[in-house]
Amino acid sequence: MGSSKPATLIQGNAAKKKKKIFSLEVPIYMGPIISILAVFVFAPLLIILFYSFLKTGPYGEIVYEFTLQNISAVLGAGYGSVYLTSLYLAFQTNIICILLGYPLAYYIARYGGQWKVFLISMIVIPSWVAYLIRLYALKTIAGNKGIINSFLLNMGIISDPLEMLYTPFIVMVGLVYTWLPFMILPLHASLEGLDPSLLEAATDLGANPMRRFFRIILPLTRGGLIAGSILVFIPTLGDWLVPNLLGGSKVMMAGNLVANQFTVAGNVPVGSSLAIMLAATLILILYLALKWGGKEAMERLV
Repeated sequence: MGSSKPATLIQGNAAKKKKKIFSLEVPIYMGPIISILAVFVFAPLLIILFYSFLKTGPYGEIVYEFTLQNISAVLGAGYGSVYLTSLYLAFQTNIICILLGYPLAYYIARYGGQWKVFLISMIVIPSWVAYLIRLYALKTIAGNKGIINSFLLNMGIISDPLEMLYTPFIVMVGLVYTWLPFMILPLHASLEGLDPSLLEAATDLGANPMRRFFRIILPLTRGGLIAGSILVFIPTLGDWLVPNLLGGSKVMMAGNLVANQFTVAGNVPVGSSLAIMLAATLILILYLALKWGGKEAMERLV
């Protein structure tokens, strides 16, 4: 009995020491991350939120008086159709990326073999090229005198160039082209962790490929699917460069709306209100996606 009491005290002291070390490690490891988020994410959002409640003077200057007119103006100015267009294009882009990315990620994970690194590199390396350069290249390819129209005209398939630029179609193509790798990589990571014996067991039990996919593969890779959807849908919804270069003035998305208020109209308070509405929408979508995707979605996202 006498020896058990000192042992208990030693264990208690060790637990307290471990807890103290852990309490010191958390600020050390998390401090830089929290500082970066505070400076580059939360502080700009707070500044934009502050400007959204200010007035605009007759000559475009900012009047430091509190008002709710900007929010009411944004809600009643017909901007809803632009937000709906943005949601539609983002949803369409996300679905197409899933339809293209899932089979490709599955093939690399199951049948890539010694070529896996090479195939993944072919997906990642184009993303190293500057975003703007890739979009200008796509704009040149899809132009009236671009590669596609030149080929079709030379083959006699068409008599007049196809009008592809400045249409919702080419904007959607540009969005898919830009964000498709961000769908493939999380899906590939999830499929790599899939136990092949589960598929073999399902095959032995008589499950056809369609049933194996919906009963085994899809549920077990849900986290990667949600993570990929977050990485595609959220930046697509706020994208302004793709619709600006490929859509011109004919295709307007929420990001263009915010940019125009800041740079063209010079109305910073209204632009801030639009930005806050867009940010609130994105945060809500992110919260719902992570809640539905669970822990695995967060792991694949990180």
